[in-house]
Amino acid sequence: MRAVIQKSVGGPEVLEVVETERPTPRAGEILVKVHAMAINPVDVAVRAGAFPLLGEPPFGVGWDVSGVVEEVGPGAGFAVGDEVYGMPLFPRAAGGYAEYVAVPADHMARKPASLDHVHAAALPLAALTAWQGLVREADVKAGDRVLIQRAAGGVGHFAVQIAKARGAHVTALASAARHDFVRGLGADEVIDYRTTDFTEAVKDVDVLLDSTAQSDLSVGAVRPGGVLISILEHHDPEVAARIEAAGRRFAGVSVVPDAAALEAIAELVDAGRIRPYVEETFPLAEVAKAHELVGSGRVQGKIVLTV
Repeated sequence: MRAVIQKSVGGPEVLEVVETERPTPRAGEILVKVHAMAINPVDVAVRAGAFPLLGEPPFGVGWDVSGVVEEVGPGAGFAVGDEVYGMPLFPRAAGGYAEYVAVPADHMARKPASLDHVHAAALPLAALTAWQGLVREADVKAGDRVLIQRAAGGVGHFAVQIAKARGAHVTALASAARHDFVRGLGADEVIDYRTTDFTEAVKDVDVLLDSTAQSDLSVGAVRPGGVLISILEHHDPEVAARIEAAGRRFAGVSVVPDAAALEAIAELVDAGRIRPYVEETFPLAEVAKAHELVGSGRVQGKIVLTV
């Protein structure tokens, strides 16, 4: 099978498409014939060495996959032919940029029936991050006021939709060029963070999803007793202490595999409440080009590889 590996950290050019042996599923695992896989900013950071999550190369990045079950190991709860999607093994190596992956069955869920594999692959890591922050940590409910940063990005565009699906009033931060896109996701208010100080324009939100690593700045928009969710500063106890001292609750989110959440997300997708946006797709052979685009920080929604 073909798979992408890297033998050193560095720019997109370190990514190599190689021929390697197809894995065999062990007990509790399934072998998935991958049809599509998404690229996330964490993939780019690990590849470049900015986030040494996987230790020293060689390794293969990539976690978001959508495909069809090819083989089933003993005790795995799927059948050959099932269409599945998920974010297996994160934060351990999954080698997701490959034609086949052997993964724990309980890290996967049945693909939303209404989506093709390209759009299903766009969901797991980003949608789970938003879900685990807004639902698990903040328990967003009808009537809550929620502020979403980087609302046009991977996590952000799912966060807007998840918050709306739970009945919240959503204020979104995005550049002016993306306001129509974010409004189309359901945002009630959209603010251009480049021209407006959102901490002055927005006060007393119940929940803020911070994806900028600027919790100390963002906390001013949160009401006393409200929740600030950080997806980048989740391991910083000093930041957490300052947010708590300011009278707000700090919730750091480091995404983990969650089949139950994937099932809930799939239900919302099939009900028309969540739709993934894929800006562009690339064949596996053009993985370096796709990484370059994701690394630019200007992606609306997600970038997906196909095999």
